[in-house]
Amino acid sequence: MSATQSVGRSATSDARTLHGAGALDMPEPDHRLDRIAEHPTFKTLVHERTRFGWILTGLMLLVYFGFIGLIAFDKALLATKIGGTASLGFYMGMFVIVFAFVLTGIYVARANTRFDRLSADLVRSLAK
Repeated sequence: MSATQSVGRSATSDARTLHGAGALDMPEPDHRLDRIAEHPTFKTLVHERTRFGWILTGLMLLVYFGFIGLIAFDKALLATKIGGTASLGFYMGMFVIVFAFVLTGIYVARANTRFDRLSADLVRSLAK
């Protein structure tokens, strides 16, 4: 037996001595995770976050690939001059960027209200 093994064994036996036999009888971490995963509030939180995330992702993909599709198939439309020297393509490109920021703001607002409220409810109910 090496020196580190003997130190590890004595530390374990010291912990049993200091904290009593029941100290090592903690529930397995998997049990606690199962308790959280089966909680109705956690299921609601996961379902709502996932659904909302996919909705926002779909909207972003629709706008982005719609813009790319216009670039590929209707360059003449995007080349149309609007407001002097700027083209419709420029404004549509700016719209795609601003749309991404707006979607991010919408997600953050939802996360700071609904999702945080569900998380706090989950923590309170699991603490009982």
